[in-house]
Amino acid sequence: MTRTLKSLGLAGIVFLLPLLISVVYPTSDHAFSANAAEKKEPKYKDVKTRKRASVGKTCSKALDRVRGEKSPIAEAGDAEEGVDVTPFFLEAKEMLEDIEKSSKKCSSAYEETQVWSTMGYVYFALDDIPGAAIYYRKIVDSDGAEPEFRLDTRLTLGQFYAAMEKYEMAIEQYEIWAEAAFVVGAQERLTMAQLYYQLERKDDSLRSVKLGISEAEAKGILPKESFWALGTALYNEKNQMDKVIDYLEKLVTHYPKWKYWKQLGGMFGAQERMTDQLVAYEVIYLNGELTKESDVLAMAYMYLGAEVPYRAAKIIEKGIKDKIVEKNFKHYDLLGKSWFLAQHIPQALTSYETASKYSDNGEIQYLIGSTYLDLGQDMMAYKASLKAEKKGGIKKPNANYATMGNALLNMHCYKDAVKAFNKAIKSAKTKRDKRYPAQWIKFANYEGDRMQRLRDVGAKVPSCAV
Repeated sequence: MTRTLKSLGLAGIVFLLPLLISVVYPTSDHAFSANAAEKKEPKYKDVKTRKRASVGKTCSKALDRVRGEKSPIAEAGDAEEGVDVTPFFLEAKEMLEDIEKSSKKCSSAYEETQVWSTMGYVYFALDDIPGAAIYYRKIVDSDGAEPEFRLDTRLTLGQFYAAMEKYEMAIEQYEIWAEAAFVVGAQERLTMAQLYYQLERKDDSLRSVKLGISEAEAKGILPKESFWALGTALYNEKNQMDKVIDYLEKLVTHYPKWKYWKQLGGMFGAQERMTDQLVAYEVIYLNGELTKESDVLAMAYMYLGAEVPYRAAKIIEKGIKDKIVEKNFKHYDLLGKSWFLAQHIPQALTSYETASKYSDNGEIQYLIGSTYLDLGQDMMAYKASLKAEKKGGIKKPNANYATMGNALLNMHCYKDAVKAFNKAIKSAKTKRDKRYPAQWIKFANYEGDRMQRLRDVGAKVPSCAV
């Protein structure tokens, strides 16, 4: 059966990371051109180096007034922290718009890319990503942009589109860029994987995840956390649970966040690896990271299932004390049963009596009565069983009458004990349940007759204490 992300606690691990959009500060007509041409190692494949175009004197002066040493953009960069620099960028935007309108200032294709790149930077500084994207799109569509600069711009444009949630347009730019790049960095590879995921291209997403992990491991460095997190979700959707567990184990080893431990514990449970599940949750619990009532109770039930009721009781008790587990009938009843199974009878009795304060029904009085009987407090057991009979709603009335009969038997009230055992037989639903009280009736009659014979000959024997 296919399990959903939510059911396994994996929901929320798939997300598009906040993109660290890098936009170069414009200081000259070459500020936005690729620096790779000046380096020995090229950044892109099949990109022919061509003679760099230059900005004419008129355009250079116009741009210098916008982004030069004494320009609005420079003043914004020099402003002290906390100062609102919006007016500087609005001034720069107005100046650039004037340049765009003029046919004499920056008219060549290359000069236009310089204006667009500066305008894109200004829009970005004004937190107008759509506006910045428009100008960056003009650059990548222009023949005036140098090849490497165009490819660099594609990467930033892809980041803009991703931030705008235009995932199809974003991945288009990333794919063109990645095809030309000699090296695709881990962050870019991860962003592509996340974009593919958003577009339901799950196979492409997983391929990018696996490639990102293998590239990092080949370099001897730790893969990014989000590669394994995204891979976990992808493998879960493919129902490849062994791979999900493998990736989660990587996460708890290298990025030990409690959410991953919880997810791993949930996966172990889904695979019926109960011991492993218990170990995972115990690690979380011991570090104080189980802060939800449902998680604490789930762990208690795990220990009950593993036949370690004492640990279950301690967990419930602490959960109530720490105000994580609500004080109510259900939880005190569970605590009592856990203590009882652990053979800590006094603690079980205390828990049952506390539970009765929240809902004094027949069932809880039966449990109180049977616990008193185990403690040898027969009168209290008898009174509790009477109260249970009166309140009704007992799951197994025959068991309550058996408790009543045994308490009366211990107090030498043989005739009353026989009556109680007869009620047990009458309310029992199976032959097996009838057999037990029938045997006690025989014993009660025999013991009652024996005591009477002793009395008849003057012996001092105990009489009914009720």
